[in-house]
Amino acid sequence: MERFVELLIAAILLAGLYATMAYGLGLIYGVLRIVNLNHGGIIMAGAYAGWWMHSQLGIDPYLSLVPVAAAGFVLGMVIYLLLVKRLPRGAAGGVQSLLLLFGVWLVLRNVAYLMFSGNDQTLRTSYATRALDVHGVLISVNRLAVFGVALLILAFLHLLLTRTYLGKAIRAVAQNPDSCTLVGIPVERIYALTFGLGTALAAAAGLLGAALVPFSPSFGASELLKSFVVVVLGGLGSVAGTALAALILALVEVFAILVLPAYLTAAVGFVLLVLVLVLRPGGLFGQRVLG
Repeated sequence: MERFVELLIAAILLAGLYATMAYGLGLIYGVLRIVNLNHGGIIMAGAYAGWWMHSQLGIDPYLSLVPVAAAGFVLGMVIYLLLVKRLPRGAAGGVQSLLLLFGVWLVLRNVAYLMFSGNDQTLRTSYATRALDVHGVLISVNRLAVFGVALLILAFLHLLLTRTYLGKAIRAVAQNPDSCTLVGIPVERIYALTFGLGTALAAAAGLLGAALVPFSPSFGASELLKSFVVVVLGGLGSVAGTALAALILALVEVFAILVLPAYLTAAVGFVLLVLVLVLRPGGLFGQRVLG
């Protein structure tokens, strides 16, 4: 029973990180209908940005979340205005965006190799190895902090999309951009802001991930794949579905260790993805537009 409780707590804490990683990918697709293959590159860049600010400036990783996310937002806006905005809309633009954003990811990865080499880096903090003893169950302080920050980020995103004019404009553009143009909503500006917001979420997720595991310039590849799994499981464009899908993926991965070797647990999520695509292509919670 104690083992079950430990795994359940580990899965819940992990779900917060998975949801944060997936929201940026789902938000950009839900509004722009673009699969952002550079999502993994931004996750890697966010990890290195937080590591650099901690190692060179002595800033705690969690305090550096705001400047790292802000830098990610600006970078996302620049990528959209200089590159993505020039792509044609429709199916042809979708194919070109895949190639373009994958190329941007390769550039970011190779820049990281040139600047930081291929060695693994870690965010070493004074509380990295501390744990709380809750009725005999040890809970990592770092994982608990990541989960708390993830909840704050997700709450912020929910309030932004449901309670602000910008959020309502984003949801309107996601549903019908042509009608938004008729009523005076600046669709291109909303696209740019959405791409920037999705990139900021990816950078924040990268920093949170780096607080838990070592990373290198190849960091972000498996995180991108897990983000795809979460977004597809939850339904493309579904905010609430993404959060629930993150919990499902974390539960499946964590509890799979009871029946599978550790090196096979990462594949469980992709098996689940294939099953969902075959049996319920719209996702477990249906395909919605930022609902």
